[in-house]
Amino acid sequence: MTSLKFLILAAFASASALVAGAEEKIVPPAAHQQRHSDLIAGQLNIGNQIKVEDTEAFLGNLFPEEEEPEMDIYTEGWDSQAVNCYNGMSVPDEMNIDVTKFHMPTAPTYVTSPYGYRRRFRRMHKGIDLKVQIGDTIYAAFDGRVRIVRNQGRRKGYGLYVVIRHNNRLETVYGHLSKFLVQPDDYVKAGDPIALGGNTGRSTGPHLHFETRYMGYAINPSAIFDFANHTTHTDQYLFTKNTYMNARDYTPDAAAYASAENASSSKKSSGTSSAGRSSYYTIRRGDTLSRIAARHGTSVSKLCRLNGLSTSSRLTIGKKIRLK
Repeated sequence: MTSLKFLILAAFASASALVAGAEEKIVPPAAHQQRHSDLIAGQLNIGNQIKVEDTEAFLGNLFPEEEEPEMDIYTEGWDSQAVNCYNGMSVPDEMNIDVTKFHMPTAPTYVTSPYGYRRRFRRMHKGIDLKVQIGDTIYAAFDGRVRIVRNQGRRKGYGLYVVIRHNNRLETVYGHLSKFLVQPDDYVKAGDPIALGGNTGRSTGPHLHFETRYMGYAINPSAIFDFANHTTHTDQYLFTKNTYMNARDYTPDAAAYASAENASSSKKSSGTSSAGRSSYYTIRRGDTLSRIAARHGTSVSKLCRLNGLSTSSRLTIGKKIRLK
């Protein structure tokens, strides 16, 4: 019996050795090797097929920026008594404004053009532009009464726009609409649909021009709203005549009071210029293109053009991206 068991084990070992030897000697057929070589030889150099200039042109057409900031409906081209009802009134130096009962004016989206001075046109952009598609619902930011529903013309200014006066003494302006859903004197609650997004007026692509005003003063909407997280920075906004143009960012990985518009104003007043110098930002946890754009006073489309990105690109923590 022992001898039989030994013979069986020896036979099994020999068979295993033969199989192992066969595996070691297996080689792909010549036809397969030739096909593999042909595939490698036929590969194209992707660097010769995609050019940076073509990518930038594509992104520029995909997210076109406005030709110039909208004219100020409170001061330019309109009867001031009909539009700027605060004309000649005394505005307090400070006012604490309750912004707890709010609703974002759009569904989650991103900033395409920030608030701030436009050197090229020597004019302020007194609102912030949010990417929307034609027909997207636009919502009232706070409770209040519709004061103005008006059309500035097919290719002029804000196009179709709405102005709402709110219970917290703010006014909000919604521009470049495609359709009105409210009428003057309608009372709306925060989050009520008031219009549909569009591309009317001075606009080169669908977006919402959104303003926040206190007694005619155009507050930087990024001082009140955290557009990246679709909320407000704080429950109370302190309006002051010295800081109403400043943006705010209370995210843990950002400066407590960051504003590219402030930096632009400082450079202008000091007579210094950063022309010709590049600026870079290191991506941190939680960053999005819209948050970075709003924080540094640029647009998502510009970040995409400078860095060869798309709006769906995944950001890598620790990587530097160019801001200008």
